[in-house]
Amino acid sequence: MYKFLVKTVSTFFYVGYFPLIPGTAGSVAAVFLFFLIKNNPLTYLAALLTLLILGFLVSGAAEKIMRKTDPPCVVIDEVCGMLIGLLFLPYDIRLVIIAFLIFRILDTLKPYPISSFEKLKGGWGIMSDDIIAGLYTNLILQAVVSVTSLSAA
Repeated sequence: MYKFLVKTVSTFFYVGYFPLIPGTAGSVAAVFLFFLIKNNPLTYLAALLTLLILGFLVSGAAEKIMRKTDPPCVVIDEVCGMLIGLLFLPYDIRLVIIAFLIFRILDTLKPYPISSFEKLKGGWGIMSDDIIAGLYTNLILQAVVSVTSLSAA
């Protein structure tokens, strides 16, 4: 039962087993979750906090169960990073699309210091680089929103 729970949560209900680009699939799943909870800030924060805690708890265990460092099928980190990227932004479908693209680019290229966080052991390494990529995404878009009319829906 323990292995089942770890695999289910760490792969975000098996989204991580998508045969091509599982990290992108996890980010897409986060966007779907975003659309379900975007109108209730308390639910959004509760979901994000829950996923972050679960992510740190299960991602290191998933490495041990799967006998692989940072297994590609573990996508709870992408889900959390994407939700952080959209946190506290005004709703605009253009912002959601741009956030998705920026997050995927940052998660793939891992510019400094994201790459250094990835080197941490276990769940800390799995989760931290995506959290930082999500924070960068959010900061970039907060700046864009503050200087443009992009959020004017």
